[in-house]
Order: sequence, then structure tokens, then C-alpha cells
Amino acid sequence: CFLSLQKREISNFDYLMYLNTLAGRSYNDYMQYPVFPWVLADYHSETLNLTNPHTFRDLSKPMGAQTVERKQKFIQRFNEVEKNLSAQCHYCTHYSSAIIVASYLVRMEPFTQTFCSLQGGSFDVADRMFHSVKSTWESASRDNMSDVRELIPEFFYLPEFLTNSNHFELGCMQDGTVLGDVQLPPWADGDPHKFILLHRQALESDYVSAHLHHWIDLIFGHKQHGSAAVEAVNTYHPYFYGDKMDLNNIKDPLIKSTILGFISNFGQIPKQV
Repeated sequence: CFLSLQKREISNFDYLMYLNTLAGRSYNDYMQYPVFPWVLADYHSETLNLTNPHTFRDLSKPMGAQTVERKQKFIQRFNEVEKNLSAQCHYCTHYSSAIIVASYLVRMEPFTQTFCSLQGGSFDVADRMFHSVKSTWESASRDNMSDVRELIPEFFYLPEFLTNSNHFELGCMQDGTVLGDVQLPPWADGDPHKFILLHRQALESDYVSAHLHHWIDLIFGHKQHGSAAVEAVNTYHPYFYGDKMDLNNIKDPLIKSTILGFISNFGQIPKQV
């Protein structure tokens, strides 16, 4: 399959779906939903230039290391092992979880009800809801130390999740903005179909094709854990590595339920492929 990718016989999208499936990710499990990368870093230009390397996200680095300042803060956390952490790691949150998936797809059923269920029966505070592609990128790549989320496959083929066609009352932000459709980058001209078209073109671009293997190493490959992950600033709380933990040998039911709850709520590292 990798040789087919190199020869451009299959698309980057198909190859990523193949890897997700191989790693045990599935549309049927919100906790192990297929994970896709942010591929762009330009959500402000009027036109999208797919021949400019600066248009793209650095695929060789995890979301926590997209800026020098942010990377240093996570390295400092790893080295200091803050008192509120139970284990040495860079990140205590995950790039894919049930709540992340449901938050992206909240404008569509059955994800609306799933999101509300995970939130205790109601929508989240409006300012924390997924409402803008640009602001979500800025949060996950730069501004929020608790946010290292990646994307889901729908960002590359499903324009419907970007519109509030069911007219859900999602709330009002502190600046007075009433939440409705997702705010799109200028280059999408307010058109979800154009956003999906250009975003998919970005995924299949020459730049991403030449660099995608770096991201695959981080998520599915040898930089997923161990010394290579430490060097890549890519380590997560041990509870996220579900396949590395032998729950059968944990006798304390409280500890076992805590670990299972952690995995269920905060995410799980894919199986290494």
C-alpha cells in the first residue's frame, strides 16, 4: 500500500484511512475515531496558494510543537514533571477523543445528542464550541496549552457538518456572536463546498505528499512512543497508551476503572503499525 502511495496510485486520503483501519480506528467508536492531520496553516488569506510551503502546517511536528515558544513550554513540562501530573509526559490531553469528534460534528445528528450527552445534557459554553476553523487552528497550534487536537476525515469530504442546517440554538459568545454555521477561512468565500474542495486539494498536494510520512511516524509509527517520541516532543500520559497497559494485571478495581474512564474521556493512542 505504501508503494502504491509513492507511485501516486492511491490518494493520501485513502492511505490515511487504510492506516487508521489497520491501527484499529473506526467510525463506529468515538473513542477511536479515524484521525487526520491539520495540513494547512493559512486560514487568513483571500486565496490559497498550494505552491507555497508556508501555506502548510509543519507535518514533522506534533500540534504541541508548531511554534518554538509552545514547544519549549511542553519540553519544560516534561522535564519538571509538574506536581499535578502522575507521570512524565508532554501532553495530558489528546489529539483525538470522543468529545473532540462530537464537537466537530455537533451540528449534525446523531452527533448533536452525543455531544450533549458527553457535556452532561446540554451544549457547552458558546465560546468553547467549535465555531471557526481559523480560531480552532490557532487554539490547537499556538494559543491553548490544553488543546492539541487534530482533525477528522469529514474535514476532507463532508461540507454538511459545517452548516447549522438543523437550526440548533448553540448559544451566544461573549462578543455577541450568535453561533450558527462554522466560520470559514476567507479563501473559502463562505462556501462549505469550496472549503472542502480546497482542503482536499491541499491534502493531495505535492507538498503534503512529500511530507505526510513525518506525521504518520508521529501518530502511527516509530515516533509514537519511547525515546523517539521524547525527542519529537510527542509523549502523552501513559493512560492514553491503552494497548501498552495490561489491565488484567491491575487488581485494584478503582485504579482499573480510573484508567478506563481516562481512556474513554480523553482519547487513545492508535495501535502502532
